[in-house]
Amino acid sequence: MASDDKKDNEHAASVETENIKELGVTNVLEHTKNPRGNLIYLPIIGHIEGHMVLAPQNKTTKYEHVLPQLVNTSDNIEVDGLLVLLNTVGGDVEAGLAISELIAELGKPTVSLVIGGGHSIGVPLAVAADYSFIAPSATMTIHPIRMSGLVIGAQQTYDYFEKMQQRVIKFIVSNSKISNKRLTQLMTDTSKLVQDVGTILIGEEAVREGLIDEVGGLAQALDKLYTMIETKKEEKAVK
Repeated sequence: MASDDKKDNEHAASVETENIKELGVTNVLEHTKNPRGNLIYLPIIGHIEGHMVLAPQNKTTKYEHVLPQLVNTSDNIEVDGLLVLLNTVGGDVEAGLAISELIAELGKPTVSLVIGGGHSIGVPLAVAADYSFIAPSATMTIHPIRMSGLVIGAQQTYDYFEKMQQRVIKFIVSNSKISNKRLTQLMTDTSKLVQDVGTILIGEEAVREGLIDEVGGLAQALDKLYTMIETKKEEKAVK
């Protein structure tokens, strides 16, 4: 009997180690019950990997790993809220939008924290949460959708890119305080980036533009999330 328990413990430890290695997360709910609320922490790091597998030397967040985590987070009655930690250079647009849509409609309190950078498709990911923070030194790059190294040689390809661009703009505008006009201006600015189009916003600048709600760090993000969880519990109790 003791041998079986040992094997079960070893298997659980092995699974948890694999989760940390592949997903950057651990099943904290098995270890502790937080009186302020049980949280799931979702790190989105490096490139957002979509349908194409990137080179092994790239640090990636695989969307086929993230989507099931978000579904489980929404469906698990023991989970009270989600904290999204962002340090991404961007990546696959459709994969990033898919993750963003699930975060935006999770049905539980969500807070995002941009640390390091939330570039390109990282912008929709940051604003998808109910409330967003950015570290004072963190940056966000806003630019049009690109096809790196290739020339758009057909009208149909251009039209597809234009529709994809409008999807990104619509999502950002509907989930933040920035206007469509101002976001488009930042995306198409030719004076902020050398030999490129777009804008880099640092910390407070992202808040002033209405993209991010507040400058802050981990302590502020956690406190805000716990407050949102408490408010939701009180609203349920009244009903």
